[in-house]
Amino acid sequence: MVGNISRRKLLRTVPVAGLAGIAGCTGGSGDGDTATETSAETDGNTDTAQSDSGNGGGGSAGSVKIGVIQPLSGPLTYYGQQSLWGMFSGFAYKAGTDPIATAESGTQTVTVGDVDYELVIRDTELSADKAQSVATDLVQNESVDLLFGATSSAAADRVVKNVAKPSGTPMMVGPAASASITASSETCTDSVFRVNENTAMDARSGGKYVASETDVNAVYLLGADYSFGHAVVSNYRSVLEAEGIEIVGEKFVPQGYSEFEGLLDNAAEAGAEGVVGGFTAQTLPALITTFINGGYDMRLFGGFATEITNTVIGQTLQKALGKPLTKEKIAQQQFGPFTTRYHWNQYDNDINSAYVDMHTSTYGKVPDLLSAGQFTAASALVQAVEESGSTEGADIAAALRGMTVADTPKGNDGYTFQTYNNQARSEMTIADPVPTTDEWTDQWGAAIMPSAPVARIAADEVTIPSDSPDMSCRL
Repeated sequence: MVGNISRRKLLRTVPVAGLAGIAGCTGGSGDGDTATETSAETDGNTDTAQSDSGNGGGGSAGSVKIGVIQPLSGPLTYYGQQSLWGMFSGFAYKAGTDPIATAESGTQTVTVGDVDYELVIRDTELSADKAQSVATDLVQNESVDLLFGATSSAAADRVVKNVAKPSGTPMMVGPAASASITASSETCTDSVFRVNENTAMDARSGGKYVASETDVNAVYLLGADYSFGHAVVSNYRSVLEAEGIEIVGEKFVPQGYSEFEGLLDNAAEAGAEGVVGGFTAQTLPALITTFINGGYDMRLFGGFATEITNTVIGQTLQKALGKPLTKEKIAQQQFGPFTTRYHWNQYDNDINSAYVDMHTSTYGKVPDLLSAGQFTAASALVQAVEESGSTEGADIAAALRGMTVADTPKGNDGYTFQTYNNQARSEMTIADPVPTTDEWTDQWGAAIMPSAPVARIAADEVTIPSDSPDMSCRL
């Protein structure tokens, strides 16, 4: 219908009311509501990181304009920062240069070979409404080739349904972790991708380990009452029941909830031998503090959290157990083991070593939980441009489908996009919480850190299978 007119040029000429109608012309889905018109945010300073190495290129030249949406203010600013740091590091690795140092709204450009990657960064303030409005502005007024973000699963869900799908704009979701984003027919589309690990990967790896390697036979499930928490509980329930573990109860509570004593008492009275907590940093510290101080005869397990949560956990352990912390003191609390999507000390390869070095040199911190997925997403976009020889969003999306990403912190070819839902699968590890070693105290501010892996769960075992009743995505 649009002939040889590029999607970017087309969007410049179409008013907001016509946004949903573009999908049929550009290959996107027409599902979802029409995006809401907003005014553009003010750009910050523009910095350019140029590569002298000449890496990449693959015959392609030109520019790719990427709309990046992350929370850079509000209660989870650190999540947005580490997401940008990971993305910046992925582009820098491909370019052979240093990462962009500032994580703030504005426009940044990284050059890889003969291609400029223009990153138009917007703050979502951890709000789904704000995420939708800035994403709409990026598509309507900035004419981006693709979208990249967000941290909140609720925000990512809203942007996919109301902006990316109606406009046909390819989107790289992340680090939002709700499994439904790439499992539900409502958000799944052939132009929506995710590299970052998700809640199903947490559950399928952690649940299998708990069932086979611990003495836990009955579990109580707790989760935040929104998409992320529901996804955690749903996926753990499916995996644990399939492994023969009894679910003796479940409860959802608001984000920021802190009165966990009664809930943990209920879990104990129901006969639970283990508790899963499906929470982010807004709620998880309160659960763990209550668990440790309450002396419950249950095991607490789930996913290994970020530095900000581990800082609170470490402080709580020190108060309860005294200083110095030891492996033995922590183990006696039945605390863990935990699944890790990624932490800096879980993978020993040249790419991860280079990544840890550039990240600590630039940001003063080791890469954290969300980092490897964001690094790999940037790496995948560069690889897609090189392999397709094109800077058009539709061509980049076509190259991403089924791609095995070459350069990743989990090693060469560490992530592969599944053809049935565009979710990348990758190996997961299981680790115990241990005292932070002297080597990392300057770059990791928590008193505890992940141990060396106690188990590795293969990539083909951790994602929702195409024939699962939990997978309604059909590309």
